[in-house]
Amino acid sequence: MRLSEAGYRRITFWAIAALGAIVLTGAAVRLTGSGLGCPDWPACADRRIVPPWEYHAVIEFGNRLVTGAVSAAVVLAVLGSYRRRPRRCDLIWWSWGLAAGVGAQVILGRWVVTSELAPWVVIAHFLLSMVLLWNAVVLHHRAGPGRVAGARPRAALRAMSLAAGWVLVSGTLVTGSGPHGGDEEARRLGFDIAEVSRLHSAGAIVFCLIVLTLLWMLRKAPWEARRPVYGLLAVVLAQGSIGYLQYFTGVPVLLAGLHVLGAVGVWWSALHVHLTVPRRLPN
Repeated sequence: MRLSEAGYRRITFWAIAALGAIVLTGAAVRLTGSGLGCPDWPACADRRIVPPWEYHAVIEFGNRLVTGAVSAAVVLAVLGSYRRRPRRCDLIWWSWGLAAGVGAQVILGRWVVTSELAPWVVIAHFLLSMVLLWNAVVLHHRAGPGRVAGARPRAALRAMSLAAGWVLVSGTLVTGSGPHGGDEEARRLGFDIAEVSRLHSAGAIVFCLIVLTLLWMLRKAPWEARRPVYGLLAVVLAQGSIGYLQYFTGVPVLLAGLHVLGAVGVWWSALHVHLTVPRRLPN
């Protein structure tokens, strides 16, 4: 069976959605203290695949079920890259990148459990999810009809992407030093929460300034070219507001969950801007 371009784009979109869902359900596991709700791997507990009817176990097992949905989406992306017509080698390679990343996540997921939520392992687990999301967004974009090429504000885009990456990494240091470790007995990084929060917020401010600079560079471009950057700016400002609010209110669970959702939104929006800035800037 042959697969059309539009059909393959739908598959890659669902891969993005599944990868976003795994980040959010993973955050739910951490924020509800359910990180060790299933103390075994791959079984949940006592060699049982199905969890006992307990709050923490059900939440942790739900996250594992979403991992199955991610795996199914990635398998479809790989198979679809071979069935798509015309077949393209770049799509095959990017789809296999997703498969390799999911395999690495399975190994890290086991390590998270066996290390009893060691913070550096949990951080690696989250950051690899964001790398997988980047892979999926690029695959989805490349699977479309038009790819951006030619003269572009490459320095600004690279600076924006680096700043977005730093905001993600520094945010994990804040999370690893904060109160929500996934279990009451989970170890913390030991950094001063105020210091790493300042480091994180400084990176976010630099990121916001770069986005504003990019908007200035696109000031004469059509609205369609500027719209994704305005969308990114709106998400960044909302995310910053949530971040400051949760810091000054003692990091309540609901705001922490919204901040994770915002992190996914900022990362996706930044990737979208990087991939869709117009080919040539107006004079």
